[in-house]
Amino acid sequence: MTTIPSRLARATKTIRSPEEARTAVFQLYRDWYRGAPEICALYTLPVSEQYVRQAIRRRFEENRHVTDLQVLNHLLLKGRQEYQETMNFWKQREHVLGRLITPRGRPARSFLEKFYEGRDEDQVLPAPTGTLLPTP
Repeated sequence: MTTIPSRLARATKTIRSPEEARTAVFQLYRDWYRGAPEICALYTLPVSEQYVRQAIRRRFEENRHVTDLQVLNHLLLKGRQEYQETMNFWKQREHVLGRLITPRGRPARSFLEKFYEGRDEDQVLPAPTGTLLPTP
């Protein structure tokens, strides 16, 4: 199978406002969502198109509350790059199954495993990303 690398290439744009970011994220999400049937066919995945779409949605939901424009620019760049590589069949089946389909996260660890590492990360909360919480 031959690929045309420029088929999905787009010039990198720097997002300067939240409205531009919203538009760019929706466009990337639409591209991934519409590409789900082709991804299943290209890589002969043992899952349905709907499951791939749910996995795509889950990956976008993980970064839903990011408001920093530099972080958004980076995430959009990486997302577009992953999309182009996936749709041009530049990955192997295991890459798609491992990166896209399986949920991310650390495996469950016992108390002793955490103790040996020297910290208990489950008790540490991540810093906020700029979102304001409503006051009571």
